[in-house]
Amino acid sequence: MNKYFVAQSLVTIALLGSASCWAAVTPCDAIVEKVHAKLERKGVDDYTLKTVPKDTETTLRVVGVCEGGKKKIIYHKQKGKKQQEQAEE
Repeated sequence: MNKYFVAQSLVTIALLGSASCWAAVTPCDAIVEKVHAKLERKGVDDYTLKTVPKDTETTLRVVGVCEGGKKKIIYHKQKGKKQQEQAEE
């Protein structure tokens, strides 16, 4: 067999095998749960996670994308009681 043909076949098989990964669409709820769990492990509280369309402009931090890149998840840290008390003083 021609070495070029074998190499080309292997590359084609590898690309086709990984195509299913490219097409995978992760639901937003699953990503939100993962981000929420990670924040909880770090001891973060008083925050919100919101799913918005990918073209939504925001100054908030984007912490994930979902539904094949159609939506993004934004994080907003709210002032905790201690921060509010310090701001009032």
